[in-house]
Amino acid sequence: MDLGWVMNQQCRRWTTSRVCGATFLCCMCLIFFTPTIPRSPKHHQFVDMRNLLGVPNTLNVMTNFPFLIVGILGLVLALEGGVFNISSQGEVWTWALFYAGIAGVAFGSAYYHLKPDDHRVLWDTLPMMVAFSSLFSSLVVERFGQRIGLCCLFALIVAAFLCLVYERIYNDIRFCVIFQLTLPLTIPVIALMYRSKYTHSRYWFLSTGIYLLAKFEGVTDKKLYHVNNYVISGHSLEHLCLALIPISLTVMLIYRELKFKRVVDVKDRP
Repeated sequence: MDLGWVMNQQCRRWTTSRVCGATFLCCMCLIFFTPTIPRSPKHHQFVDMRNLLGVPNTLNVMTNFPFLIVGILGLVLALEGGVFNISSQGEVWTWALFYAGIAGVAFGSAYYHLKPDDHRVLWDTLPMMVAFSSLFSSLVVERFGQRIGLCCLFALIVAAFLCLVYERIYNDIRFCVIFQLTLPLTIPVIALMYRSKYTHSRYWFLSTGIYLLAKFEGVTDKKLYHVNNYVISGHSLEHLCLALIPISLTVMLIYRELKFKRVVDVKDRP
C-alpha cells in the first residue's frame, strides 16, 4: 500500500476530527452562554397581510408553490435514477428525502401562513429542518462515504425532532436557530476542504449564497416591501429565493459527472 496515500488518509481524518470538534464546541458555547430565546409574537407579524381572492396573507401563501413543483419533480427523478448522476444507494436516499422535505415545506409553510401562530409554526419548521438534514447528509455521503452519511442523516433527523420538542416544551428556540444556521454554513466549509468525486461542485457554494440572500430578504421584510412600492414583501421574496436552492441543486445533479472513471482490471482486458 502506498505510504503517501496512508498519510493523506490519516491527515484527512485528523482534519475531520478537528472540524467536527470545533463545530461541536461552538454549538455548546452558543447553547450554554446565550440566554433563552422565547418565540416572540412579532415572529408571526409579517408586513404583507393582503387578502386576495379570499386567501389570507395571499402572497406569503402562494409563493410556496415553487417548493411543491421542484420537490415532487426532484423526488421522482431521484427515485427513478435515470436523470440524476447518483452513484450509490445512500445518495438516492438522502436526495430523495431532501426533495420530500422541500415538498413538505410547500404544505407546511402554506398552512402556517394562512393563520400564523405558535401552533402552526411547527409545520413550517419541521420539513425545513428535514430538508437541511438530508442535504447536509448527501454532501457527507458524497465526500466521506455512504455509511458515515447515513449515520449522519439518522442523527440529524433525531436532533431535529428533539430541537422542536424542546422548543415546544420550554418555549426556547435556541436549538432550532443553531440547527438552521449551522448546517447551511457548514456545507461550503466541507465542500471547500474535501474533494468531490463529481464535477460541478460550485453549485454547493451557489446554494449557500442563495440561502444567505434569502435570509437577508426575510430580515428586511418591511424595507423591501416599501422599496418595491408594496408589490411584494421581503418574506415572499425569501420564499422565492429559497426555492432557487433545490432548483440549482437539481441542475447540478443532472449535469455533474464522475471525475474518475472506474479502472478496468488488467485481467479483464483482452
